[in-house]
Amino acid sequence: MTADTAHFQQFDVTTQPSQGVTHVAALRAEMRKLGLDGFIVPHEDEHQNEYLPDANERLAWVSGFTGSAGAAIIFMDRAILFADGRYTLQSREQTDPSVFSVEDFHANALSDTIAKAARGSVIGYDAALISPFSLNALQAAADAAGVTLKSVSPNPLDLAWGAARPAQPMAMIVPHPLEYAGAASADKRAHLASILKANGISAALITAPSSLAWLFNIRGGDVIRSPLPLGQAILNNDGTAELFIEPAKISDGLLEWLGNGVSVAGPQDVTTALKAYAGQTVMIDANLSSAYWLEAIKAAGATALTADDPCLLPRACKNEVEIAGTTAAHIRDGALLSTFLHWVATEAQAAFPTEIEVAQKLESIRRTAGDLRDLSFDTISGFGPHGALPHYKVTVASDLKTAKGNLLLVDSGGQFLDGTTDVTRTMAMGEPTAEHKRMFTLVLKGHIALATVKFPAGTTGTHLDALARQFLWAEGFDYDHGTGHGVGVYLGVHEGPQRISRALNKYPLQTGMIVSNEPGFYKAGEYGIRIENLQYVTEAEIPAGGERPMHCFENLTWAPIDRTLIDVALLTPAERAYMDGYHAKVLELVGPLVSDEVRGWLMQACAPL
Repeated sequence: MTADTAHFQQFDVTTQPSQGVTHVAALRAEMRKLGLDGFIVPHEDEHQNEYLPDANERLAWVSGFTGSAGAAIIFMDRAILFADGRYTLQSREQTDPSVFSVEDFHANALSDTIAKAARGSVIGYDAALISPFSLNALQAAADAAGVTLKSVSPNPLDLAWGAARPAQPMAMIVPHPLEYAGAASADKRAHLASILKANGISAALITAPSSLAWLFNIRGGDVIRSPLPLGQAILNNDGTAELFIEPAKISDGLLEWLGNGVSVAGPQDVTTALKAYAGQTVMIDANLSSAYWLEAIKAAGATALTADDPCLLPRACKNEVEIAGTTAAHIRDGALLSTFLHWVATEAQAAFPTEIEVAQKLESIRRTAGDLRDLSFDTISGFGPHGALPHYKVTVASDLKTAKGNLLLVDSGGQFLDGTTDVTRTMAMGEPTAEHKRMFTLVLKGHIALATVKFPAGTTGTHLDALARQFLWAEGFDYDHGTGHGVGVYLGVHEGPQRISRALNKYPLQTGMIVSNEPGFYKAGEYGIRIENLQYVTEAEIPAGGERPMHCFENLTWAPIDRTLIDVALLTPAERAYMDGYHAKVLELVGPLVSDEVRGWLMQACAPL
């Protein structure tokens, strides 16, 4: 199929279950040469990315599975694919059951499998693809089971892939202007350097693409749907730095933008540069970097100190300029989204478009503004039973036509120079059922609870997660994904370290952090519901007589929520007041930016309940 150059998102089927037969056989042939009984294939690449360049889609190549999280272990007599609850159906549909068994990708899935391997067996891994934190857990399981874990290079999967493997991306790296960044790179480096120096650390090795982008105020295009450059950097405790990127990616004016405090070299020069730190302490993040870099620091004669990437929290806590920028981006995107929602409520109710047509319509509307740099992720356009798959990705093979009597779930976002958006709306096609309205309203009540909570300093997302689930729990329901993830500003749509979920998270929610608020409900085989806005942490006003400083959330996303799906009788007076206030604000902020026709509809969509 010819690529659709009018849209970022493509809908071709890129893998087939049948490829597992030949690709696993080719990998096993390379494993045999190395004396391996098994080989670990993570989804992550050399940069621990969630979204990957085509050249680094190793798990998809060997198995056919294209989800954004997972792993596999290929043994000589069997192969296991691990996928979490978001991808239960997709993982089985995309793999050949005669080659792969599919198991749940829980926290100890790989370790448990290694622990069951035959004593004396040798399991290989590529140290460039596994974090030190993950490797430690795998090594402990192997030691207890009498199994040898063996680091191998080059990667036998890469050898099996051979000449058919795509080339590594070479997108140009460009300056990210101060009007969007809000702080100069030299100031960021000086602040972080002072912390390194105060702790007796000579330098930090930084490998996370989002950290490179933030620290040096640069953006790239190596990673799909995220303006990230691939490379590495060494930040010294005097504020100077070395940035290691491919020379072909250096755009006109980039070196001048980086300034005299930053030297630039190629990625192949990192290990040589580390030798200058022999006898000194170099920090590295054991979660965001690979085991390869930890060993490279040690091999250089330096002492490796594992600690959080120094950019992690400063990047997550957006400055005033970034908050102002992303606020403006969300208002503009809210106008575009409202135009789309008007189309769904009018034309689409008669034309009944397919899921692909829905996604393309939304992207086409977003493109009309002229400032859309990319989608922030491939749009999830799921009708009926496909809406019950939280991370459904429509293809030409799965495309459903919408129809009366069910729900359409659309989760989408855009990348703009001043912000990254992510929003989900669930809409009725035709008249919703009483069940649709009841479940939607239970989800909405949880969304409102999380939007309006006040909480003291030190509160983490783990503490707040139950607020969004409580109304579903009361009726015996739940959902299997997190309630909220961090979001960047013209960076990744999934950004840490903060998140809102049942999983333990040690990072308190701090002023300037952006998180999503996206509870949902999914009835397998029938329909799905999710309501998602982005919101950021800010200081809350302390009520009279209050004793402790408090935080709250300020909303970022402004677009109407389908009132035909709300059972008003299930809302409290406070919840109704919240919805009326929210919709009044949508009308105030978005109304002036849409056409007269859309504004007329918006007035009805945002009328008091």
